[in-house]
Amino acid sequence: MTEVCVWAPFARESVDLVLGDERVSMRRDVGGWWRGELPEAPGTAYAFALDGGDPRPDPRSRRQPDGPHGRSVAFDPNGFGWTDRDWAGVQLPSAVIYELHIGTFTVEGTFDAAVERLDHLVDLGVDLVEVMPVASFPGRHGWGYDGVDLYAVHEPYGGPVALQRFVDACHARGLGVCLDVVYNHLGPDGNYLGEFGPYFTDRYVTPWGQALNLDGPGSDEVRRFVLDNVAQWLRDFHIDALRLDAVHALVDDRALPLLEEMEREVESLAAEVNRPLWLIAESDRNDPRTVTRRTPDPDAGGGLGLHAQWADDVHHALHVALTGETFGYYADFADPGALAKVLTTPFFHDGTWSSFRERTHGRPVDTLRLEGWHFVASLQTHDQVGNRAVGDRLSRLVPPGLLAAGAAILLTSAYSPMLFMGEEWGAGTPWQYFTDHVDPELARLVSEGRRREFASHGWDSAEVPDPQDPATVERSRLDWSEPEQPPHDRLLRWYRALLTLRRQRADLRDPHLDRVGVDHDHAARTVVVTRGEHRVAANLGSKPALVDLGEATAYRQVVLAWDEGARLTDDGRLSLPGESAAVVGPA
Repeated sequence: MTEVCVWAPFARESVDLVLGDERVSMRRDVGGWWRGELPEAPGTAYAFALDGGDPRPDPRSRRQPDGPHGRSVAFDPNGFGWTDRDWAGVQLPSAVIYELHIGTFTVEGTFDAAVERLDHLVDLGVDLVEVMPVASFPGRHGWGYDGVDLYAVHEPYGGPVALQRFVDACHARGLGVCLDVVYNHLGPDGNYLGEFGPYFTDRYVTPWGQALNLDGPGSDEVRRFVLDNVAQWLRDFHIDALRLDAVHALVDDRALPLLEEMEREVESLAAEVNRPLWLIAESDRNDPRTVTRRTPDPDAGGGLGLHAQWADDVHHALHVALTGETFGYYADFADPGALAKVLTTPFFHDGTWSSFRERTHGRPVDTLRLEGWHFVASLQTHDQVGNRAVGDRLSRLVPPGLLAAGAAILLTSAYSPMLFMGEEWGAGTPWQYFTDHVDPELARLVSEGRRREFASHGWDSAEVPDPQDPATVERSRLDWSEPEQPPHDRLLRWYRALLTLRRQRADLRDPHLDRVGVDHDHAARTVVVTRGEHRVAANLGSKPALVDLGEATAYRQVVLAWDEGARLTDDGRLSLPGESAAVVGPA
């Protein structure tokens, strides 16, 4: 027998441990905790019943083979035979991140199938594989942001042991693993936490549902619920980094915010496991204090101390420069100075007016104190692709030459670049919003809401895929025959070459933003980025251009070019074909 416990302060009289048809009374302990004995037989199914009610899964369940509505199954994370004993971790500074969704990365949609594609990522040259959320949710298919059992791994992906196998396989190939986790809300279907205790609060509202109670009565245990979950992934599953979804929705009025407390505990855990551990935030606030380290120096300022954060403004400026789209939040980035600004500081809105928000937004970044690796930049992400009406990738919007130009600018930037699965070969498959809600009413509301949302933006509702239609997820799966076919194979070779050059030449991964120079001729559609002794030049126009590189004596050759017509002229300028890019530097 082994002890099992549950925090259930809302139970008035009793909590029963449900084993098959039997109910065994648990002992009341201090602080709202209840304790009992669970048989040690592997795979024991159990649940809790509060005050004689229906069985509910363990809020900290590590395995839900029948989904969030089913019973929990005992799982020992220490039973796995790890082979990564010599794994020293991954260094986030200079790392290249690759975001993927387990359910659509392969046809099978499992961790084990994803392992079969890891050698592709090694050959590509990425360092950190970011896996979208895997916490258990109802149904088979979904993005994962409506998870409800935060400690359990979605069973259709293979469950917890399959995740351990995946991480072990990544480490064997020199790849780190970052897991996307969602703490700002839980999905509505199968969410029983509110029956156990004050996990949620009505003091705050999120766009996705009830906010977690992080600062009200009973919030100590709620915060511990989150912090222990963080430790589980990093310790028991050997995860190297966590991407924290929408931290701006973690409303917390305490003197010691949850995120700062989380960073402190992760720092201690890193010392314990003897490898670096990283926290990467998604934040809509454009606030550098998210990644500003704590310091005793009052003049240096202080922040939450997280290691990195997504910088969507970089994406927006690149997207507008490549596509010309200026609707919605892209409108501000039509500013002729937007691209140059975001290549030298991560926030275009840094205390400036945002027409989309109809207010000033953001805070300036001290680029002398904060290096660029603290900011994750991208051309595409699951959000920026999947939240388009039809999930069309950049490869559907611009020709291959502009994809190559965008990649050259991103992958030689001072930031931590991130690719979205399939981007490296210009995947022809869309990535659409798909769900598999088992609650018919919720399914109907989601489908209708999606159509209404885009109809309000001028889209024909008939064009918007039904998230509940199985064809929507099928369309979103990568086609692994594409990388071997033109024109995809050429773009893949370009990405590989850029990442190789980034590793070989320190200039192209230098994180010091104050050393970056940008000359963007908005009218001519040419961009020249100074990276030490190198110049990264892009011609976003359709016609050839003669590009001034500045001090010509420093540049002796074209070291990489998308179009073989790129050449240096006798006076040190670069003749660059339309819709192409080149890197010029020392031999």
